[in-house]
Amino acid sequence: MADSIVDFDKDYIERGFRRCEDYGIEPDRVFSRRILCGLELAERLSARRELIITAEPFISQLCDFLKGSGFFAILTDEEGCILSVIGDDAILEQAFELRMVPGAFMDESSIGTNAMGTALAEERPVQVSGEEHFIRAYHRWTCSGAPIRDPEGRLIGALDLTGIKEGVHLHTLGMVVAAVNAIEKTLALNARNEAITRQGRFIETLVDSITAGIASADMEGRVLSVNHYALEMFGYSQDEFKRLGLEGLLTRWPDIRATVLSGGEVMNEDVLVNAHANKLYFNLGTYPIIGDAGAPYALILVFKDVKKVRKHANEILGRRALYTFDKIYGVSQGLREAVDFAKKIADSRSTVLLSGETGTGKEIFAQSIHNAGARREEAFVVVNCGAIPRTLIESELFGYADGAFTGAKRGGQAGKFEIADGGTIFLDEIGEMPLDMQTRLLRVIEEGMVQRIGEGRQIPVDVRIIAASNKELLDEVERGNFRRDLFYRLNVLPIRLPALRERTEDIPILVRLYMDKLSKKLNKKPVPISQDYMDALSAQPWPGNIRELENMLELIINTERLPDLTEADRSEAANHQYAIGLGKQQPRSIELSSLEDAEASHIRSVLSS
Repeated sequence: MADSIVDFDKDYIERGFRRCEDYGIEPDRVFSRRILCGLELAERLSARRELIITAEPFISQLCDFLKGSGFFAILTDEEGCILSVIGDDAILEQAFELRMVPGAFMDESSIGTNAMGTALAEERPVQVSGEEHFIRAYHRWTCSGAPIRDPEGRLIGALDLTGIKEGVHLHTLGMVVAAVNAIEKTLALNARNEAITRQGRFIETLVDSITAGIASADMEGRVLSVNHYALEMFGYSQDEFKRLGLEGLLTRWPDIRATVLSGGEVMNEDVLVNAHANKLYFNLGTYPIIGDAGAPYALILVFKDVKKVRKHANEILGRRALYTFDKIYGVSQGLREAVDFAKKIADSRSTVLLSGETGTGKEIFAQSIHNAGARREEAFVVVNCGAIPRTLIESELFGYADGAFTGAKRGGQAGKFEIADGGTIFLDEIGEMPLDMQTRLLRVIEEGMVQRIGEGRQIPVDVRIIAASNKELLDEVERGNFRRDLFYRLNVLPIRLPALRERTEDIPILVRLYMDKLSKKLNKKPVPISQDYMDALSAQPWPGNIRELENMLELIINTERLPDLTEADRSEAANHQYAIGLGKQQPRSIELSSLEDAEASHIRSVLSS
């Protein structure tokens, strides 16, 4: 801000004269040493446009007040270059004779002491009259000038009132200082407004860059702003979105409003949105804006694509397939045929039915099929149809709407088919599914749509279905326990997994594999197994298949003993015995032994072979 007039010290005149002598200014000079014109002047005026526009109304007001008094106003930039000259024509004619025109430099090094140049040199308001001007041509003038600073305090120009020297008055300088103060305040206000505008643009750009739909609204549901992503999500223009308001957009707006007004929040809830083409579910979070009275007066709404939210949740919750075909070990013909067929159909959209006894690796096959196909990056959702209570299986599979039943989660909940959208759902123990649910499942397979409990609309889903059963489903069909049409819908790509007793050549491979894997897991040494004992293992019926074999090997590693495998003890083994010391003595080649005895026996066997 320009300094107030507090004294009449004019030492600056003496200092100015010394500077002029140093600059080599001739007292007889008439025109400024430096005058811009043409493109050079146009570029300078353009660069100082904000100062010119801001100062113009104050300069005009000043000149109107002094009209007819023989004064004119000059605005310069920080180097003393004249940007504009305003005043009565008669006095301007005299000024122009001295080339006091836009583009002329009025700094002391160009034209000697004068109010503009000296104010910039001294960085203070000054008044220069008559012979106080270094050049004689200006002795006719009196001029009053003050420097102009930007909001950061940097010199950006000067304002001057010049007239005939007989009109000199200290009040003239006071008027200049007042006008400069007004200009500086306006520049500061403009800077604040520009900062607010820039901040608004920054926030707008930031919000538009977020891959989520974001809207702001007051508590009456009037939309205040909405980002581009939300417009794309819902298919509306900005005007349409605002006209619709939250009441027209959200079916649950009254409940959401009541929740926010009562101090609650809506976080990660699936809400039904009246999008342009259809009603669709989106994940919603609300963030209230609290006023001085402590009550919300507006809120921010964040909408996310339900599929993306679920995909992220699936990753966090581990709904991913871990196994691949290279983790299926064995060389038996039945197993390799099953693997080769599974690889061939991995990219198909058709349903797969895995059949085989308990423990044959049906889920490992299902995961491997998923990981070998185009859906490998999407969810792999497991549903054990035999483990879910009959009363819950419908809501578990198909989800439910808000308020569908007592105790229902607010906002409803997606079922497993919605969660698996884009990926694979593995329906284990499909033979245990109740008949009424089989009807619902058949409709999903045929139509690719699910309907939540308590909701009329259908939701499209794109899900690869892999079912598995340890039962002969055709027998279940004949018994009336399984729908024939559903069986044929599921049995498009049938894969039968052989029992372990049908894969005797694979047992040594599996024993070595699990012995190594489990010993590392249990931090114990592997237990050597003789060929006789391996033959005995291969001869077992293994009703529990690979799972039973793995459990037995874990027992061997933990106890460091080889259990009795005689027929007498197999009945006890079925009751999870393999108990040490409970069976009869077996032949010496496979009798119970300590780890050291087993190692010694193994070494003797190798040396004698």
